Amino acid sequence: MADLSIGEVAAETGLSVHALRFFEREGLLLRGIRRSAGGRRRYEREDVEWLLLCNRLRESGMALATVRRFAELVRAGEGNERERLELLREHEVAVRSRIAELAGCLDIIHGKVLAYERHVRDGTAAGVWSPLTPD
Repeated sequence: MADLSIGEVAAETGLSVHALRFFEREGLLLRGIRRSAGGRRRYEREDVEWLLLCNRLRESGMALATVRRFAELVRAGEGNERERLELLREHEVAVRSRIAELAGCLDIIHGKVLAYERHVRDGTAAGVWSPLTPD
């Protein structure tokens, strides 16, 4: 069993100490975090893996309440795997949709980059999309 301090977990996960405490306070962890005799949090390797997953879910846009629900389902143990799967499928669809939206945005931006590169290269950039002067 690993015995990691909150600072070590922060370094491994990229989460701040504040964020780790927030995850714990919000009920996003799979179990209570052990404390040392001095009252310091002591994490195990499984905690780090779970935190990495939760952070990815949050970074990809999953609502805090949904992450909490997922954690509740996992903590409840066997028998709710279909509900967990449905929750993850819904999020996957949402993430894929957002990626498609961003790809469309990127295509437009890239087109503008190419146009500006051409204008700069050809010396024709003067006045490109400059604001109109009032009459």
